[in-house]
Amino acid sequence: MKLFIISDIHGSYKYLEKVVDKFNSSKADFLLILGDLLYHGARNDLPEEYNTKKCLNLLNEYAEKIIAVRGNCDSEVDQMVLDFNITADYNQLIYNKKKLFMTHGHLFENKLPNLSEGDILIQGHTHVLKAFIENGIHVLNPGSISLPKENNPHTYGVLENNIFKVYDFKDNTILEYKIS
Repeated sequence: MKLFIISDIHGSYKYLEKVVDKFNSSKADFLLILGDLLYHGARNDLPEEYNTKKCLNLLNEYAEKIIAVRGNCDSEVDQMVLDFNITADYNQLIYNKKKLFMTHGHLFENKLPNLSEGDILIQGHTHVLKAFIENGIHVLNPGSISLPKENNPHTYGVLENNIFKVYDFKDNTILEYKIS
């Protein structure tokens, strides 16, 4: 199974449109969205081409392929206009006989969820890409497609064959991590 992973769209139609093109060409099975879909939040500047209505219309075209979780900037009003669920704080999938726990990240900033050694925690929120192992758990973050921080480029992730790769929009591999 091939998973295409994004986080922190924050209503940027410019970067959402770019990432949807990458998703289509990737032939991934599902698009995982790790929260903060439509709004920029009080701490962030407006992203480029901020247009929540165009974003929600584009996202709804892919509703059957999207598995999403709620971010700290997402609200009940957002759920009213989206054709896929974003109200869950986390979601769990089985990926290559491992538990994949997806969440935005704001609820687990200082603690890991209850996972077993070898399981995968995938989260956004920080807008900083990363991949490391902590207490035997693989912790992955694809960064942000619209508002990257700490001098990171605009990025998205792909998880396939136990390899997590983070790409920029020029198709450069920014990070590669093997899940053992």
